[in-house]
Amino acid sequence: MTQDACGFVPGPDAGKSRLCPLQAALATRPCVENYDDFCRVALSLFRFIGAAYATGASDCWEAAYRFADEAPGIADSPLLVARAAALVRILRSGRPCDLCFMPPSCRRLSKDEAELMRLLAVARGKEPGELESVVCQFVGNENEIATTRAVNALAVC
Repeated sequence: MTQDACGFVPGPDAGKSRLCPLQAALATRPCVENYDDFCRVALSLFRFIGAAYATGASDCWEAAYRFADEAPGIADSPLLVARAAALVRILRSGRPCDLCFMPPSCRRLSKDEAELMRLLAVARGKEPGELESVVCQFVGNENEIATTRAVNALAVC
């Protein structure tokens, strides 16, 4: 039996269509197209800001501001970038490891990005009490109040 690049070795039912474990994991991840324009803009900002933290390059911050300036329907792009950065900063301070951000051009979402999109969607849905529950699942009790405030501020931007 041969092994593919992901380490998958076909079993006795190899005639059935099966994905290697990496392909299966990627197939279950949410896609950028599943979100509205505002969420896609916020996701791109999160990614630029994440890249800025990861690399220390000021070009990433400039790219975030430029992207927000060029996004349609954004009235106050510097405020939007500031609120996205505030949320990333709060989340980074309460975690044992860094947030995982994909490159800005990627169509798939990392687990952390999917959670951020979920937080933003719930905040924009304005269901009482739901945001606090989702925030608590994502960050635990640490930074719960600050995270909730930052998500709400970003959602109304």
